[in-house]
Amino acid sequence: MATPYLNGYTIKPASVNAIGLVTFTDGTNDVTPNQQQCEAYGYTYDKATGTCKAFTFSNNLGRNIRNENNNIQGVGNKTETGTNNTYIMGESNTVKGMSRNNIIIGTNNEITNSVNNSFIYGNKANSIADNSIVLGGNNSSDILGKRQNTTIIYGGATEDGSATDAYLNNVTGSYYKPASVANNSILYFQSETIAVRVGGISAGSTGDYKAWVERGVIKNARTTLSIDMSKTAISSSGTTTGWDFESQVSGTDYKQSLTGAANTEIEWVSTIRITEIRTSVDLT
Repeated sequence: MATPYLNGYTIKPASVNAIGLVTFTDGTNDVTPNQQQCEAYGYTYDKATGTCKAFTFSNNLGRNIRNENNNIQGVGNKTETGTNNTYIMGESNTVKGMSRNNIIIGTNNEITNSVNNSFIYGNKANSIADNSIVLGGNNSSDILGKRQNTTIIYGGATEDGSATDAYLNNVTGSYYKPASVANNSILYFQSETIAVRVGGISAGSTGDYKAWVERGVIKNARTTLSIDMSKTAISSSGTTTGWDFESQVSGTDYKQSLTGAANTEIEWVSTIRITEIRTSVDLT
C-alpha cells in the first residue's frame, strides 16, 4: 500500500534502500526531503549528510536485510527489505521493512519501518511502535489508521524527587510519536500506572506502592500536539508522599514524567490504551 501524502505536504516517501536512505517523490520525480519533511513522516534526518534515514546502517546490524522465516497466507501481501520472522494471514497487508517478529491478521494493514514485535489485526490498522497491539476498525474507503486502538507500555525508574522521563518499552530515548505519522488526528488515551518501591534508605518499606488512572485527549493539529487530561489516584500502600506522574507532549512525542522521592528507589510501569481517529481536514 502506497504511503499517503500528509496534509500540507506535496512530497512523500517512495522507497528505502538497503542502507536505510529514504527517497521521496512528488508524484513524478524523486526528491530529497528537508529535515521537516523527513521527520514529519517519522524518519530521522542526518544533518551531517543532508539525508533522510529509516535506520542507521552497520555491517554488524542484528537485523538481516534479507527476508527470512516469514509465513504468509493470503494474496496481495507485501514484505519489504529486511522483514524477518513475520506471520501474515489475510490480504493486501504491508510490512515496510527492517522489521522482525510481527503478526498481522486481517486486510490492508501496515507496519511502519523498523517496528518489531507488534500484533496488528482488523482492517487498515497502522502500527508505529515496537511491542504494540493495534486493532483497526475501518472500511475499504477509509484512510490507513483512520479508526484504530493501540496498546503500548511505558516504563522507568526514579531514585529521587526530580522529574524523570519514562520511555516506551523502558528503552531510553524511545517515545510513542503520534505526530510522526498522521496530521490532524485526535487520540483519546488511558494510562494505567503503578509505581513500586524496590529499595532506598528513606522512610518506608520495600513493596510500598501507588497506582493511578489518567485519561485525556491529544490533538494533533497539523503536526502540533496539545494535551488535556485528568488523573485519579486509585490505590496506595505504605509511604508514597510526593510520588506522581503526568502525561505530556513534546514535538512529535507522547511522554510521561515521573516524580519519586529522595533516597527511594521506585520502578514504574504504565499500560497506555489509545483510541485514535485520523481526519482528512485541518484541525485548529
